[in-house]
Amino acid sequence: MAKEHGHGLHLRSGPLSWLVRDAPEYEERKKRTTFVPPSISIKDVHAAVPRHLFEKNTVKGLFYVGRHVVLSLLFHLFAKRIDSMTWSVSAALRLGPLGRSSLCWSLWAVYWFWQSVAFAGMWTLGHECGHDAISPYAWVNSIVGMGLHTWVLTPYFAWRLTHRSHHKGTNSLERDETYHPVTRKDLNLPDAHHATPMDYMEIIEETPLFTLFKMVIRQFLGFQLYLIHNRKGNPKYPPGTSHYKPSSKLFKPQDRTSIIISDIAIGCMLLFLATWSYRTGFGNVWSLYFVPWLWAHNWIVMFTYLQHSDPTVPYYREKSWTFARGALATVDRPVFGWIGRFFWHGIAHDHVAHHFFVTIPFYNLPEVTDAIKPVLGEYYCYDSTSTLYALWRSFTQCTFVEAEGDVVFFKNQRGEALRECASDLTSTEASDLKQNVLMGGPENDVDSEMRLAGL
Repeated sequence: MAKEHGHGLHLRSGPLSWLVRDAPEYEERKKRTTFVPPSISIKDVHAAVPRHLFEKNTVKGLFYVGRHVVLSLLFHLFAKRIDSMTWSVSAALRLGPLGRSSLCWSLWAVYWFWQSVAFAGMWTLGHECGHDAISPYAWVNSIVGMGLHTWVLTPYFAWRLTHRSHHKGTNSLERDETYHPVTRKDLNLPDAHHATPMDYMEIIEETPLFTLFKMVIRQFLGFQLYLIHNRKGNPKYPPGTSHYKPSSKLFKPQDRTSIIISDIAIGCMLLFLATWSYRTGFGNVWSLYFVPWLWAHNWIVMFTYLQHSDPTVPYYREKSWTFARGALATVDRPVFGWIGRFFWHGIAHDHVAHHFFVTIPFYNLPEVTDAIKPVLGEYYCYDSTSTLYALWRSFTQCTFVEAEGDVVFFKNQRGEALRECASDLTSTEASDLKQNVLMGGPENDVDSEMRLAGL
């Protein structure tokens, strides 16, 4: 066996082993195979946060937006000089055609990476606007958010509405909006007691190459496909559901005007791109805009998927779900280190805190995280596993959930789960646990939790 997997063993034990190894925090959660749903009160979490962290500063918020836009413009100016830089450097170093071509492609790769990071950062700032967290003034958030999201072809008002619904139903199999897991029943698998290894192999096991192909499609196109026709969205919506359709079941009748405004904005952006392509050539627009735009979508799908899709994180059905439990079904990750903190404004670093307090500005969330961790205890999920390995791990191990059970965990392609809910909880105990999450009294329900969270 060791000989057969020699290369993998060498990588796992060599200087780059951290790239393909589960982090200590993840290993610790794996050891806690029996899961008891948390009974933490959001009132206690709320009380742990200093009041000044809830304050929003328009000047400070706009500073971050302005800084980000300026950096993106600088990357653009760099790209427009790549050809002249290539010829100048090639002449100075006396490079031949191969060397000149290699230098040119290298410079374009640098631009594509950093501009894609910047585009993803614009999306995260638009996300902040959608939570009214950039400014205390709604009109400032709407104007800035519309501009940022339209630039990366995201319908601002439409996505804002469904994203707020996601926050109101995080990891609820009935309520949540996206990255909705398939069930054993959806896959036509035999029940767990009768399924054999051959059943799993025939129905869901894939070759690594096919898995990689599916992963690439999802990473680069998945978000737009979700917007267009609800791909990986909640199956409770009928066929034809779309963020671009004002009459979609995603929205309420009173939302239709804002959906139309979003559609008009996206139409204007597409017209701008078409005009730009007509005047300068599609190849130019492809290099300057669409390549970094596609890679930005890869980053967006990467960090949003990893926020809640993890083999150690539960999904709840209606009887067991509460707002606090949904918020705790979130994983903080130091995605791409300082890049994620600086360019993506900590959208993955402090996501647990964000789910508890959606209107707190992103620049205050590190302090919020530190304040609430003692209250959350072992239910605070953090994972420093290298980002790309964590992505592969979740994509290959988060295959399906059981069609029954109030609290379920992802199972892999062999029908195995890392954790399971405590089986000795009676229905009365489960009900008591859920009630303890609330703030006492029949009038204090999930709506009360959401009001404390700013929803």
